[in-house]
Amino acid sequence: MSDQVSDFDFDLPHALVAEQPARPRDAARLLDIMPTGPFHDRVVRDLPSLLRPGDLLVANDTAVIPAQLDARRGEARIGITLDRILPDGTWHALARNARRLRAGDVLTFPGTPNTAAIVSRDDEGGVILRFDTEGADFDAFLQTAGVLALPPYIDRPGGPTEQDRQDYATIFAAHRGAVAAPTAGLHFTPGLLAALDAAGVERCTLTLHVGAGTFLPVRGDSIAGHRMHAERGVITEETAERLNRTRRAGGRIVAVGTTSLRLLESAADPDGTIRPFDGDTAIFIRPGYRFRAVDMLMTNFHLPRSTLFMLVCAFAGYDRMRDAYAHAIGTGYRFYSYGDACLLHRAPTPGGTGA
Repeated sequence: MSDQVSDFDFDLPHALVAEQPARPRDAARLLDIMPTGPFHDRVVRDLPSLLRPGDLLVANDTAVIPAQLDARRGEARIGITLDRILPDGTWHALARNARRLRAGDVLTFPGTPNTAAIVSRDDEGGVILRFDTEGADFDAFLQTAGVLALPPYIDRPGGPTEQDRQDYATIFAAHRGAVAAPTAGLHFTPGLLAALDAAGVERCTLTLHVGAGTFLPVRGDSIAGHRMHAERGVITEETAERLNRTRRAGGRIVAVGTTSLRLLESAADPDGTIRPFDGDTAIFIRPGYRFRAVDMLMTNFHLPRSTLFMLVCAFAGYDRMRDAYAHAIGTGYRFYSYGDACLLHRAPTPGGTGA
């Protein structure tokens, strides 16, 4: 098919953009999308009945940090969104008014004694920052100076609320470092996990720290020119072995969210064997990609023209997902981070290559 970004556009009524999550979380709607046949309208708490004993549910256990900072360079205001920590302890960040910044500039943060020095900047709004604190003191600084970097489509004129701090966190969250929540995980509750356990569905976690690049649009008209921002991921040796053991026993790998899927595919050999992983991934999955590791995907409904909509089209089939999204819009499913979910079965013959 064409590699034009316009092929992944669709009209979404603004009223379907979710401003609040379902309560309770597992009461959100779930569109069950088989490879063929009708779509089935369910709810998230139906998930245990849609999986089989021996299947392995893989969730992302990253935890969101308050990554949005209001900085100053002299009298100039500089908006900073932390992206990811680098091996040398510096941070890659996105900066509004980045063209005003130069290597050696020092940023201050109102209400705190802390500073950050500009190590370098690029032409795409990115900067490398070295803060004057680290570890537990840095965490305390973020709690004082930072706020959640909620997606721009969640309207909070006064900024994120205390309720958002609770809502924008998954039950799996364990390792701080994400700018954005792995939103498919927002649907899970203790009761749902207990029901999955009772149904014989196994669970494990991996870590992919979702970066600020997740909010960036695809620029230009061609998919081929898009470059993904790198994100840090970890799959332990124990988790890799559980994944491989599940496949050998005939169980299915069910990724909770596109972040889990992207890391699993990044760590997979051509034969589907999962290797332990500790590093960055910038994998860009689009139609033509041949999946190696994941059999099913639970995910939210994504933005038009986004890399995530391209990913689900690659996974379940372009025409199938266009029809599924038309069904979701026509029947009032709620979209994006606080919205409803869908359960995708991998298309039988995705074919092609990866990037």
